[in-house]
Amino acid sequence: MIATTLDRYLLRRTLSPMSAVLLSTMVAFLMERLMRSFQLLSETTEGFKYLTELLVNLVPHYVGLTLPGGFFIGLFVVVNSLNKSSEIDAILASGISLGRFAAPFVALGLALMTFSVLLFGFIQPYSRYAYHAVLHAAANAGWNGDVRPKALLVAGSDIFLTADEADASGRQLRHVFIRKIGPDAREDVLTAVSARVRKDPGDRTVTLELSDGRQVSTTREAQVYVADFKRFSFDLPVSQADKLLRLRGDDVSELTLVELAQQGFGRQTPTLPRQTLLAELYSRSARALILPLLPLLAVPFGLSAKRAGSGSAMATGGVLLFLFETSMILGQATVSAAGLPAILTVGGPAALFAAACVTTWTTSRRRPGENPVSWLAERIAGVFAAIARAFGKRPATS
Repeated sequence: MIATTLDRYLLRRTLSPMSAVLLSTMVAFLMERLMRSFQLLSETTEGFKYLTELLVNLVPHYVGLTLPGGFFIGLFVVVNSLNKSSEIDAILASGISLGRFAAPFVALGLALMTFSVLLFGFIQPYSRYAYHAVLHAAANAGWNGDVRPKALLVAGSDIFLTADEADASGRQLRHVFIRKIGPDAREDVLTAVSARVRKDPGDRTVTLELSDGRQVSTTREAQVYVADFKRFSFDLPVSQADKLLRLRGDDVSELTLVELAQQGFGRQTPTLPRQTLLAELYSRSARALILPLLPLLAVPFGLSAKRAGSGSAMATGGVLLFLFETSMILGQATVSAAGLPAILTVGGPAALFAAACVTTWTTSRRRPGENPVSWLAERIAGVFAAIARAFGKRPATS
């Protein structure tokens, strides 16, 4: 199909709201996930580097999560806008069929489907493993001797260190607070006006030289000792990452589509349950394959918005997408918990959603603007109107 001026116009109108929805929802999801990781990142002096790597590796996951919703909302907004301005009436009156009008949207859905297969099938599995690798590195990086201002650092298993101010090198500190728990349950709290951090040549230990401070010690018997000092030095260990990360593939979300198919349909017994592998395979495939079907749902809903109201049409479409995504998650959980066939728990809901899209499109194609959503909205509006008329005709009682 050769793209016409109308096709380019429709696609240009669609991309703007779709991109806005994708960016806004993805940023919200990223901020929520990163807020849960700030405590871990604050315990290492390379937190900014880990933060950047987490952002990069989380993007493919949230792009795939928000793509169907953003695509549907973009389609609905542009069709509803064209319908309200009567541009669709002019397009259909010029001899262009409703199917030809929806063709560029379906073509965009096919392009997004190809992108989703690459995203869900190959990019996302590696990015999820890389995300866990970054978290593992941040959790095991510990303290390398550098101090950032107002960061809570873990120097060893029982020493906590923070400073209000630090120079660019992280060596000169001011307003230092240290809490140390000894093996005999003794707790030492040290505060100092200033401190100097000095590393040994082998980067194995760090000497902390405190100036003008106070030490408060509490024993197991709750005895408290207080001592002021002008100079005080002690050694702190530098954390070494010695715990290796597991290999990729222990989680089904980290396997590519090819690996899922090979293990799910292969003759050899896989390390993970076969139905769990197939459920992941069907779920990812369904999320990609529904994208060309979304125009069959969004175009009729956008056409019916003039009669049924944009709120009810948008809400119904959103509920259908939510039910589809929820059914995929519940289907995978059911396979893992009860061992039911993946083709039933995951493939069944996907087939029902596809049938709903095709049915809505077929119904609307015969009479544009009329579909099950508009029919239901009109019936509900009629019921409320009848109730209002009934209460309006009731005689007033004394």
